[in-house]
Amino acid sequence: MSLIRHICPRSASEIASSNWSVGGETLDRDFADYDSYKSYLGPLGAKAIRVQTGWAKCEKKPGEYDFAWLDAVVDDARAQGVQPWLELSYGNPIYPGGGGTNLGAGLPSSPEALAAWDNWVRAMVLHFRDRVREWEIWNEPDLGIFIPSMGEKITGEEYARFYIRTAEIVRALQPQCRLYGIGWAHVEEFAAEFMECLGDKRHLLDAITVHGYPPIPEDTYSITAMRRLAPGIEVRQGETGAPSQASNFGAMCEQTWTELTQAKWNLRRMLVHHAEGIAYNIFTLSDLNYHGKMNCKGLLRANPDKTISGPKLAYRAVQHLLAVFDDSLERCADEDIAGPAVFHAYRRKDTGAKVAAVWLGGEIAKNDNTPTLTKLPLTGFTEPVFVDLLTGDVSTLPDPLPLYDSPILIADKSALPL
Repeated sequence: MSLIRHICPRSASEIASSNWSVGGETLDRDFADYDSYKSYLGPLGAKAIRVQTGWAKCEKKPGEYDFAWLDAVVDDARAQGVQPWLELSYGNPIYPGGGGTNLGAGLPSSPEALAAWDNWVRAMVLHFRDRVREWEIWNEPDLGIFIPSMGEKITGEEYARFYIRTAEIVRALQPQCRLYGIGWAHVEEFAAEFMECLGDKRHLLDAITVHGYPPIPEDTYSITAMRRLAPGIEVRQGETGAPSQASNFGAMCEQTWTELTQAKWNLRRMLVHHAEGIAYNIFTLSDLNYHGKMNCKGLLRANPDKTISGPKLAYRAVQHLLAVFDDSLERCADEDIAGPAVFHAYRRKDTGAKVAAVWLGGEIAKNDNTPTLTKLPLTGFTEPVFVDLLTGDVSTLPDPLPLYDSPILIADKSALPL
């Protein structure tokens, strides 16, 4: 196996379209600093960024809205070829019954707070509707049921009423918008109750966002469960990612993690969703500082002061994946190969050049790259090469293939950006 070239990363402005998004979460609570990481956003190659808008950050005095901080994020992202989608949350304590500002906080509940929420939502949509057309309503409202210590219990019925009132405001002001709901932390009874209470208002829900942090990245329970609970409605992966080090905070913190296992987990989880045609949001671009507790799921290493010390292995690996898997590829499920490895086949829509993603899955990622030599019956390739997405190395095709627990590509050379 001889090195030929390397995958050339493509910035978002160089990619016409894809269904990949990256997380810009918690800017509403200042757990990350957009100015510190914005230079890494466009070069990553994701075409969208999820941003939490922060009612309490926008309205610090009743009736006075300051959107300057959010304007800066939206305008800079768009200038880099990255389209923001905005999540409307959380509460605002300047109003009695206004709810809290943190993950798991209760919904606005008093008449005064609900009226103020409605006014803020109207102001948000009017201000951004010429730049943003995707809106998500609240984040993980079922978290207080899923993890009682994390927040206030909200029922599916309560969230449905809140969702409908908010969605009707947004749709009235921006008829062509797309509306996303639930941001599901995985309580099935909550989702079922929400869908039942939604009733004849299903037209207000264009897609459901689900979240998930399973140790084994091929676990797509959240997708299959939500498709069963809400048949006929698009399901999107709204938030998922692995940490890069052990900690005492955040999802999957109880496991041992390194930058290598984080990168493998992200690549595998991205590709298993992509094979099912599921829009995917990577959590998250930068490490997050939750009042001194670091959530290290970022693709970028952040210092405690929220400045960036540099990209992790996962950032480079995701760059390589996004450079190849844009909307110019189409899935060829009938060309998958059954066997010991995960194998998903694609072809270029314009030329028919083939790309196949292959890896050894089904187990927790290991902190080494020991390969297993595997023979696969590869057919239909014209000039096949071997690509390691972790490194971006493009090599001559070996036989047998040195597969391991991170995705490699078998691809026609003409299908790759080199």
